[in-house]
Amino acid sequence: MTIHLNFNTFRSVAAACLLSSVAFLSSCTNSPDPQPVPPTTTNPGSGTATTPGTGTATTPGSGTSTTPGSGTTTPGSNQTVVASYDYIKQKDNLTFLTAAIAQAGLVADVNKGALTIFAPSDDAFRAAGYASVAAVSAAPAADLKRILQYHVIGSLIDLSSIPTRVNTSYQTTLPNTQVSVYKVSNSDVSINGAKVTQGDIPTTGSTIHIINKVLMPPTINAADVVKANNDLSLFVAAANRAGTSIQNILSNSTQNGVTVFAPNNAAFNAAGYANVAAIEKEDPKKLADLLAYHTLNYRAFAQTFQNGADVVTAQGSSVRFNVADGKVTILGKGNGTSSANITQADVVANNAVIHVIDRVLLFQ
Repeated sequence: MTIHLNFNTFRSVAAACLLSSVAFLSSCTNSPDPQPVPPTTTNPGSGTATTPGTGTATTPGSGTSTTPGSGTTTPGSNQTVVASYDYIKQKDNLTFLTAAIAQAGLVADVNKGALTIFAPSDDAFRAAGYASVAAVSAAPAADLKRILQYHVIGSLIDLSSIPTRVNTSYQTTLPNTQVSVYKVSNSDVSINGAKVTQGDIPTTGSTIHIINKVLMPPTINAADVVKANNDLSLFVAAANRAGTSIQNILSNSTQNGVTVFAPNNAAFNAAGYANVAAIEKEDPKKLADLLAYHTLNYRAFAQTFQNGADVVTAQGSSVRFNVADGKVTILGKGNGTSSANITQADVVANNAVIHVIDRVLLFQ
């Protein structure tokens, strides 16, 4: 069974994130507030296999988020608690976000409360391609609504309530999209690879965590993403030859999602597959086992890989991660001492995180 998809370049994938219009939160007054899906957690270093879409449920907001009333003062400080937009508007490093909320017409929605807002800083907006506040104010409102919705969870989540050293998926207020949160400590928390630079800011009924990156919502699945990369054509051929088990991993959505380590064409060549014809002659079961060994049953961004961790794959055997000077390498059980390098990290699909690697991982 062959994957038939509409493929674009990665540039068009990024652009597509800004072309879809989705109402933010409950912008239509007749629509109910979105209800978050309880997050699920999966430990990448636990050494146990995890079925896709399952995990330990963690109730959002089960921590100690502060929800003081309007105009009150946070106990033990001189900070006056105000509505979320009012707080954002007061912050010197959130001027781009202030403009984005206003341009999208979302002031009232942001102020509703019972939300967790991951707030990109001004530097984050600049890195995302917005040159100035004026550029944000000129952006299409529909595009900004979709982006901002991807930064909001419809419940209170303070940093202490996030599990430690596990990948925790939270449903955002953008339908059918999740973000992955990873905490080393309360001072070291990331969301989709973006770092929380200031957290647990109480507003009226909500909480804000400032982050250093704008999160762009994905619009296509992992099957689309790999097919759009010409350097992954042998990986795509292997997935087609492997059959429905691998095709489903790349196409289907689950709460936890998946992580895919996709060997590039040079990696397949080095493993003895000269071209697509060579792959099409291979035993499908062998390829299915091989590609399952390149899959984790949850989303894991590069920052979450721990040095020396043995992590169980969807195939059942483990791979070992090594991290040195910010560089991540992966060693298969059958690769001797020859590790794979991640050549392109954190490619986000709506059901997966994809890392392109330069060596085929062997489990025996």
